[in-house]
Amino acid sequence: MKFKFREQPRKFIVGAKKDIELSDCGQIFLDSNEQVTFNDDLGNEYDVCKKNWGYYATPSLNGRLDSFNFYSALVMNKHTQRKYIMLIHKDKLDLFDEYVRQEDQEIIFWFNKD
Repeated sequence: MKFKFREQPRKFIVGAKKDIELSDCGQIFLDSNEQVTFNDDLGNEYDVCKKNWGYYATPSLNGRLDSFNFYSALVMNKHTQRKYIMLIHKDKLDLFDEYVRQEDQEIIFWFNKD
């Protein structure tokens, strides 16, 4: 694994109302069969694994991801028709619903939320 972190994150504006600022903090370069785990201060984690054919973009949707307390959904922006796979912490569904409304998105499919 190699990484290149930015001393000063590259900042850019996104969102339907252009009111969300993102910070690009750097890059991680994985070789095949290498994995990186993202963690937050609350103990949540999320894995990405590089394979020679591409990536496992999420842990198993109905296994590890579920045990990490995340739901996953296919979501589409109604204006651009772009589709995204989003991970939603089970305790943050209200915040996610608000985000979907504010950004004029549509939930197409829940992968592991019955």
